[in-house]
Amino acid sequence: MLRTLAFLTAAIVAGSASAAPAHFAERSVDVKGKTYRYQVFIPADTTKHPAVVLFLHGSGERGSDNQKQMTQGLPPWLKQHMDFPAVVVIPQAPDDTEWTDEADANMALAALEKSVKEFDGDRKKLYVTGLSMGGYGSWQLAVDYPDKFAAAAIICGGIVPLPDPEGRRLFLQGVPKGADPYAWAAQKIGKTPVWLFHGGDDTTVPTDESRKMNAALQKRGAEVKYTEFPGVNHGSWEKAYATPDLWSWMFSHTR
Repeated sequence: MLRTLAFLTAAIVAGSASAAPAHFAERSVDVKGKTYRYQVFIPADTTKHPAVVLFLHGSGERGSDNQKQMTQGLPPWLKQHMDFPAVVVIPQAPDDTEWTDEADANMALAALEKSVKEFDGDRKKLYVTGLSMGGYGSWQLAVDYPDKFAAAAIICGGIVPLPDPEGRRLFLQGVPKGADPYAWAAQKIGKTPVWLFHGGDDTTVPTDESRKMNAALQKRGAEVKYTEFPGVNHGSWEKAYATPDLWSWMFSHTR
């Protein structure tokens, strides 16, 4: 009888754990002796090897408070869609850094890896998405790790340096001197499916950045979709993440 009661108690506890409501949780990861904090969206059911999405925020959300990156893009959308079925990893880039910097890229990947292990995520269903500076970072990761992600959703990102008097370093790292950066990036990305989003009147990251990458990927025969929002300036991420078919398209791809 005692053995039966112990078994039933364990089963009830396990069932309760798997049925916990979806929520956000703080985590940290150590990379080369430095500790970085990040957020994770944990869906209600993590018992079936969930897909894992890496989200890279824009330049305005940098810092060390582990909160600013929750204010734009995917995290606010998730708060309105708590039935989202995947784990979402939400790191924060330190002040005065870029996702295209090697240190920031390594930190984001370390947070992704730790989350995959913690939630027993499906390594065939890893996805990357980002906006603005995070769009640049998403391109960088897609170029540097062409066999890692099953698909990417890149919002108002770019490849070449921005015409920015403040001296931001936003541009794709590793492009050989004299090479066409768009053709080179498309060749490196290979067959990773990409859905591009951009505002038609973007005055921060030129809309041509996504148009040229779309053309370069099409020329290589890659699977690419491009959505341009007429009359929209830089803040195209609200419309992008509200696109009805985005996540069904993303999750239809596996490695």
